[in-house]
Amino acid sequence: MRARVIVGGVVSSIAVLVVGWQLGGQPAVTAPAQQSTTSGAGTTGSSTGTGTTGGSSATGTFTGDTTQTRYGPVQVQITVANGTITDVTALQLTNSDGRSVQISQQAAPILRQEALQAQSAQIQSVSGATFTSEGYTTSLQSAIDEAGL
Repeated sequence: MRARVIVGGVVSSIAVLVVGWQLGGQPAVTAPAQQSTTSGAGTTGSSTGTGTTGGSSATGTFTGDTTQTRYGPVQVQITVANGTITDVTALQLTNSDGRSVQISQQAAPILRQEALQAQSAQIQSVSGATFTSEGYTTSLQSAIDEAGL
């Protein structure tokens, strides 16, 4: 069962990258995120950013906190150029079982597009993906705060 979950996670990561690529985003190669040992809802980890901030002229890549949801961790990273969010990459998405992986695969491109259009974390939840959506927006807001936007 564990092997199936791992394979499902790898397949979902590849699918998210392919969908992002098809939507015109540049897939990013990232190191695996640090696993959290806390349980329950909440956020863990720390925001890390590389780049420069200065009000609305922020530029760089900023990683949001890992948000623990009922179905697994969610973490996003934003790319900012001159104060504008140019890309949102899901580093981790819910992965507790095959169904949560499937839901995350479907929700991620929609959430990404919403975030890029809104230029904020004030985005609509994806129907049927409430936990993924909430974790995504929480981590997204953390990355936006890190960027100083």
